[in-house]
Amino acid sequence: MKNILLITAACLLALLSTTGTSLPYPILPPLFATDSGNGLTQFLGLPPKLLFGLALMMNPLGLLIGSAVLGSLSDRYGRRSVLLLTTVGAAIGHAATAGAMVLESYPLFIVARFITGLLEGNGAVARALLAEKLDGPLRARALSWLNGAFHLGWLFGPLLAGLTLGFGITVPFWIAVAALLLGALLVTIALERETASGAATSWWQEARRNHAFNLLRNPELRTLFIVQLALTCGVTAFYEFYPLWLVENANYDARSIAFFNVGMCGLMTLTAVFAGNPSRHEPLKRATWYAAGIGLVVAMVAFGNIWLGMAAIMLFGVPNAFYNAVVQAWSAERFSAHGQGAVMGLLATTFCLANILMALAGSVLTLLNTRLILGLGAALALWAAWRIQGWRTQLAAAPAVL
Repeated sequence: MKNILLITAACLLALLSTTGTSLPYPILPPLFATDSGNGLTQFLGLPPKLLFGLALMMNPLGLLIGSAVLGSLSDRYGRRSVLLLTTVGAAIGHAATAGAMVLESYPLFIVARFITGLLEGNGAVARALLAEKLDGPLRARALSWLNGAFHLGWLFGPLLAGLTLGFGITVPFWIAVAALLLGALLVTIALERETASGAATSWWQEARRNHAFNLLRNPELRTLFIVQLALTCGVTAFYEFYPLWLVENANYDARSIAFFNVGMCGLMTLTAVFAGNPSRHEPLKRATWYAAGIGLVVAMVAFGNIWLGMAAIMLFGVPNAFYNAVVQAWSAERFSAHGQGAVMGLLATTFCLANILMALAGSVLTLLNTRLILGLGAALALWAAWRIQGWRTQLAAAPAVL
């Protein structure tokens, strides 16, 4: 019963985290792709598509910092206290986002998105919670289910936006506020109070001293970071710009994007439920297959016609769900001595950094053609598959470096 409650709490927080992150995805492309006359799209005379790319970047920038430090902070101060503070703080961030949209203030909007992302970096803490409290096949399955909850958030956020936009553009964000506060209540019930470990230091000192990037001193973890960064650049190029591709190539509006997203994320969530099951193939061999699959489906969107691209968008979630399940469970097992919070924080950090890099690159490349940023993402994912295969060969010939 205790494990069930623990997994439920972690999965609910994961769901709420990505729901909040993905809420604007179907709302913003139609707003910034046309001359809507909204103050959000008119700032300093910059092109709306450039403002769109910068707006996409701010939430991942916050996630980058939050993921880098929150996992390590939870190693020091406990999972419960960090999860409570960040969940309530993210609710406040969504309230500020709603206020910015009412005021049509682009500066306030990007600041609110940054703060929300910073605090929603607690996904690393949820992963560390399961990696620490569970072991063996149950840990692998629980981490896969947790990934499923994250994927479901990518479905639920845009769907929530599409279904509630008719009641007002800020309604989805207020629903996210209420859901996050309920999530904080569940954390209070499900997790026991913990005492901080080690000598007394401030949160700021601990964040500066112990963050996920410290792990890059380790050669194996540095290789993991490079591979993950390349792969997640492919993933985030897809996530961030396939809605714009749908607007430009299929004339989709916010509601259509939201419902199309349901199919993709629904398939990805269903796949994640089974992705953590045991396999007779070694983890890095499977990771190579799945990384190559991600690269191929993104390439189909970049270079295919409308129907091939739409089919690829729907199929994207299958290799992505399997890849995440394999790599996270393998990393939790191999690098546990470094602290589960720090290791899971490093994995989350690479995704956030990739979001920022692809948002910056995309804000320029989409001025020429949206397919260019998707093509770049496909190339990076395929390179990651090639590099994982080479790394697998190296590890087979040498002992682990801890």
